[in-house]
Amino acid sequence: MPSLLDLLLVSMIRAWMAESGTGVWPAALTETVTAAALRALHTDPAAHWSNDRLAAEVGVSRATLTRRFATLVGQPPMGYLTWWRLTRAAGLLRETTDPLSAIAEQVGYATTYAFAHAFKKQFGMSPGRYRNGATTTGR
Repeated sequence: MPSLLDLLLVSMIRAWMAESGTGVWPAALTETVTAAALRALHTDPAAHWSNDRLAAEVGVSRATLTRRFATLVGQPPMGYLTWWRLTRAAGLLRETTDPLSAIAEQVGYATTYAFAHAFKKQFGMSPGRYRNGATTTGR
C-alpha cells in the first residue's frame, strides 16, 4: 500500500507541475524532510495537522520544516495541505456520489459549511455545482 500511495503522490505532483510550470518539485521529492512531510500529508490529509505536529512527525523544528517546505514546494505546509485536501475533494466529487458531508470528513473538514466555503474560495464555485458540472461534461 505505501508504494501505491507513493505512486499516487508522484502522479499528482507531476500533474500539478505540468499545470503550474514549476520546476521545484523534483527537489522537494528528493529532499528528505520535505518528502517525508508530503508523504505524511498525502497519507492522512484528514488528520488534525499543524506545523508543529508535522515538524514532529518528520523530526525537525517547525522553523526548519516551514522554511524547507516553502522553498521547495512553493508554499507553506498548511497552504499546501489546503490545496491537497480540496484537490482530493474535487476528485471525489467527480468520481463518487458520496454526500458532501462524507467528502468533507474524508478530506479533513469538521463541517460541510467549512468545506464548502474553502472549496468555493479555491475553485470559484460550490462543491454541488462543481459536481453537477463534472457530471454534465462526463468527467
